Amino acid sequence: MLEVKELLKLSVEEREVAIYNELRKIDCSEHIEKLNQNNIQLSYLSWSWALDTIQQLLPISYKIKQFVDGNGNNVPYQFDKSTGYMVFTEVTILGITKSMWLPVMDAANKAMKDEPYSYKTKFSGDKWVQAATMFDVNKTIMRCLVKNLSVFGLGLYIYAGEDLPPKEKEYITPEQKQAFKELGVKVEGVLNTYGVSSIDLLEKEQAQYVIDSKKAYLEKQKAKGEVNGNTNK
Repeated sequence: MLEVKELLKLSVEEREVAIYNELRKIDCSEHIEKLNQNNIQLSYLSWSWALDTIQQLLPISYKIKQFVDGNGNNVPYQFDKSTGYMVFTEVTILGITKSMWLPVMDAANKAMKDEPYSYKTKFSGDKWVQAATMFDVNKTIMRCLVKNLSVFGLGLYIYAGEDLPPKEKEYITPEQKQAFKELGVKVEGVLNTYGVSSIDLLEKEQAQYVIDSKKAYLEKQKAKGEVNGNTNK
């Protein structure tokens, strides 16, 4: 990293590029916190580490944006009855200011509102989202701050792909159905395991996992039989 006095000699555009190129090189892998939710692994960078790391390199300031609520009080979020809460942060490093925003969400990435509400899922029926608390707002603010720091370069790769559209589901293929028959897979047990009512609703990856597991089991049984057969001779 260039010395601050050297960075200040650069134009704002050159300074921004220099800071970004240096911060993006920092390895964040040991400070990423992972959360498994609904078969999706979410990654979070520790806010305390992120803030400490940049502050050791560069003088920074940050702001949690405040808004006036319906009662005339200053609050650290915007609220809409139908969509929920949104928090905003602003980070300034050597004259360069960048903003970020983040909705208050639960562990399933569902927007939290001022009252609990339910939503329907395809296979698991109704699920509930609890009302947001100040604890939830506070966690979101710190995550927003980390994301704000990432646009300066620190750990930006963690967010790669989050803006891509959801991948369309692929379901069991005719070839996989045939493999189920040939391997003697107990379809009813598989449907119960994955909570689906029909084999046609089984996802391709789930079907392949069942096939691979069944093959491994049969190979193990075959090997065990061969060993026993040799022992009995």
